[in-house]
Amino acid sequence: MSPSDDTSGNGHRGLHHAVPDLPRSTFWTRLWEPFWTLPTAIIVAAFLAGLALPELDGVVAGWFPFVFEGGPGGARSLLGTIASAMISVTGLVFSITLVVLQLASSQFTPRILGGFLQSRTVQVTLGVFTASFVYALTVMRAVKDGSDNLDEFVPQIAVTVAFILVAAAVAMFLAFINHITTTIQLTNVVAGLGNKTTDLARRTFPDADSEPSELDWHPTAGDVLMHIDTGKQAGHVTTVDHRRLVSLAEKHDVVINVLVAVGVFRTEGQPLATVHRTTGTGEEVDEDAIRDTVRSAVWIGRARTLQQDVAFGLRQLVDIAERALSPGVNDPTTAVQALDQLHRILRELLSRRDPPSVIGEDRARLVHQPQRVAELLLLGVEEIAHYGTESVQVPRRLEEMFDDLGELALPEHQVVLGRVRALITRPAS
Repeated sequence: MSPSDDTSGNGHRGLHHAVPDLPRSTFWTRLWEPFWTLPTAIIVAAFLAGLALPELDGVVAGWFPFVFEGGPGGARSLLGTIASAMISVTGLVFSITLVVLQLASSQFTPRILGGFLQSRTVQVTLGVFTASFVYALTVMRAVKDGSDNLDEFVPQIAVTVAFILVAAAVAMFLAFINHITTTIQLTNVVAGLGNKTTDLARRTFPDADSEPSELDWHPTAGDVLMHIDTGKQAGHVTTVDHRRLVSLAEKHDVVINVLVAVGVFRTEGQPLATVHRTTGTGEEVDEDAIRDTVRSAVWIGRARTLQQDVAFGLRQLVDIAERALSPGVNDPTTAVQALDQLHRILRELLSRRDPPSVIGEDRARLVHQPQRVAELLLLGVEEIAHYGTESVQVPRRLEEMFDDLGELALPEHQVVLGRVRALITRPAS
């Protein structure tokens, strides 16, 4: 981001001072992000149900109609069949998933794999199939055939639940196949990225009708209270918890200056933020508490996400277009489909204001580095224009897009729109 976009002298000037209402990374959201979390939860629930239902079976079995009425041999045979079938189909589901991931990585871009792995349909399917296997084995241990001086016992309700799990597994398998076959279609991939990125742009960038208000912050060399680095963290900045940082700054009467933007990569020990004194800042400030809170509020992950990172959505669409324009693929129609979604996103961005860099109620409390419309516009068209120079379709589509963007862009974006258009215009042959 160019400092000239939001600074005046050595200060920062923002159009709005409201705290952005953006998705934030919390302990609960981070807990459910990994691919294995939901399947593991389903498996654990099935295991506990396999332990508990046989214990309750003797008490409540007579209350329910249509329960399993076979003997111990039939129950063991049924549960064994379910267990063997479910583990086999689970292997099939895993294989299909891996093939789809490989196809998506080679056909589109490796950066969209996160979206496939975060699909709840895939996670629930794997969880239900594996849970059916675990449940059947767990219930099987409760079936007693009357040998070894033990009373014959068949957990009728527990065996019936195994039937229900198999039915659920079949339904999930059908849903899984439908999901996979539609997810890998190019139209659905680029449309999904367009939907998510456009929705995020609406939440991130203030609309044109919002009333601008100015909030200034002018740092001086002597007001730095502390410097905060990334510590032992390394990766991409995925989310910034603006509300938490503003609350922290108000509590200690300081100004927190976050030095990194969402999406950038930081290694161990790089600068993350600075904390500045205000006229009312006292001498007793818990620096360790401030440092820990800032590090936890500026979340650094292994890969970029679409939680707050509008540029990442554009990056994925640009990558799809670039791969389609490579000599080995030579598919300009796919590039144009990606451009269609980029046009949609840029249309939304250019009709909105840049987010404020200074946040606070009555005075500056948080200074951050929001993504700007100018940089997103350049990201969305520069590389495609470069690699699509020899294409017939791509330059024509870019001209149509710029014509439309020029009609709706806010006055504050018209200058940069003209500069970017002049930069990427193909010289006349």
